[in-house]
Amino acid sequence: MSTKPTHDEHLSSSEEEEEELLTPSTSSSRLHEILNSVSNSVEEGDPEQSRNSVADLIDFLNSVSDDALSDPDNENAKNKAFHVLSQLHHYVCSPSFDEVCSLENPREMLPILCEALDSPSEMNSGSSYFVPLLNGLSQVLESIQKRHFEQLKTAIPIVVKVLMAVSSEFDNDCTELKDLYDGALSIANSVHSVCIKQEGSVNEKIRALLGLYVLQIMALASINMNFMVLSLQPLVAQLSSFLPYCGLSYLGLITGSDVDRMIGIAFEDDVDEYVSCLSYVKHGASFSVIWGHISEVVVTAAKEDLGALHVELQDDHMKRWEAIGMLRHILSYLLVPWELKKCAINILICITDANNSQRCDEEQTDCTSYMPNLYSALQAVQQVIMFASESELRRNAFDAFKRILADVPTSQRFDILKALIKNSDSSSMIAILLDVVRGEMQKKNCLRPNDNDTNRENKAHQLSPFWSASVLELVEFVLRPPRGGPPPLPEHGDAVLSALNFYRFVLLTESEGKTNYTGIVSKNNLEKAYNEWLLPLRTLVSGIEAENNKGDRVQTTVDILCSLNPIEMVLYRCIELVEEKLKQST
Repeated sequence: MSTKPTHDEHLSSSEEEEEELLTPSTSSSRLHEILNSVSNSVEEGDPEQSRNSVADLIDFLNSVSDDALSDPDNENAKNKAFHVLSQLHHYVCSPSFDEVCSLENPREMLPILCEALDSPSEMNSGSSYFVPLLNGLSQVLESIQKRHFEQLKTAIPIVVKVLMAVSSEFDNDCTELKDLYDGALSIANSVHSVCIKQEGSVNEKIRALLGLYVLQIMALASINMNFMVLSLQPLVAQLSSFLPYCGLSYLGLITGSDVDRMIGIAFEDDVDEYVSCLSYVKHGASFSVIWGHISEVVVTAAKEDLGALHVELQDDHMKRWEAIGMLRHILSYLLVPWELKKCAINILICITDANNSQRCDEEQTDCTSYMPNLYSALQAVQQVIMFASESELRRNAFDAFKRILADVPTSQRFDILKALIKNSDSSSMIAILLDVVRGEMQKKNCLRPNDNDTNRENKAHQLSPFWSASVLELVEFVLRPPRGGPPPLPEHGDAVLSALNFYRFVLLTESEGKTNYTGIVSKNNLEKAYNEWLLPLRTLVSGIEAENNKGDRVQTTVDILCSLNPIEMVLYRCIELVEEKLKQST
């Protein structure tokens, strides 16, 4: 005879603990009766009675739900539903539930558990509700006899949906989240157990689905749990141990090729289904590699060699561009802990090492398809430069920014910088970017007065795109914004000062070299700069100064006047230079 406690004893204990809450009623008695029938049928090994009892349970729960939903103002119906759910929750947390999951027909239990996971009430939305269901689901998945991939493809999106919803509810409660992700890990173990028993295309599809699920969990855990290596390391290491089995390498993950391959195998042409349920797998792919750089235990579990990975990326500029594009997912996501972003920046610096990285042959390499992701990556690095609290991280991010730019062919580099400037709403960042453009122009400068090249026109076509008429568009964008009028001051003071210095640099360089590659010294452009950029700006600066010189000077007034001083100095020097060139042209 079984010595296990009966379900009757579990319910009796629960009722004693919550005597005030679970008052006797027809509904609770009926539920009590059905659950007893389920437990007894399992203990007696009567599958037909078990199926009948489960069907009765479903019908009963549906009726209670319908009563509560059909009349939202009916307090009795809502109280009845609450009592029923409370009793059911106690049952789910009891050993009897595990027995039912392990012995019941998995084809019937799977939709029941999926529906319970997919339809939590406001009263049952914590890990204490979901963890038993996840553990029960993991047992049921291992018992599936037919259509393994189809059943898993149905269950896994529901599990992911639960994890995404519940994780966001906790305020970094490590205990609650650990229990939840342990339940998610049990699902991965069950999928793995199912997979190793299959062959051929079914095995391949389940391995792909398992790999995507692991990456999704890796991303959610990294984003939602406090960044503490000791607490997250065991979970991440266990998740990483699945990577070799799924055919995933750090190189394939950081370049995204393995992710695309798995999506193609698991979802084939149904990309919309993938996007809706596994939207963080590319984040997870990057997190997998980042964690390998953080923890020796993790990289060992993944059976990877970081040194070989770095060499491979340094030697292949296309794979390096793909890796840069993948890491943008981490750097651009606001909820990613700064420690993980710091590691991502360090990886970028490593793989773009100027001494080791192989640069592309600009004439033979078509890099157009990589440019959108490289542009997005540079935007993401900008966010770190602007918002990181640690000065060292900001410096490293700027170093990475310049290295990525240097890795871009010259023909596209100017276009990327131009787009970054025109799409930035930060005055300080625009100033930095204009300084970067000026630095590129200085490096490419072939314009010297003593140049002995007699074929100047031919040489002009060979010059960098940084020495072209397009650079004046950057100055105009700042000094005469698209919305019209002079730029707002002092809010855009950094950008204005940088644009004036940039204009002065180009004008002096072209004048000294007796060249006009940018068109800056042509009469039309000089008059345009003078009348549309510089004089309106002088009027604006003079007006702000006059306004702030009235009355008593408070600290705000002093700060405004101080910020205008360097702008005024460079502005008047630019006006003098233009007036001088205009006189020469007449």
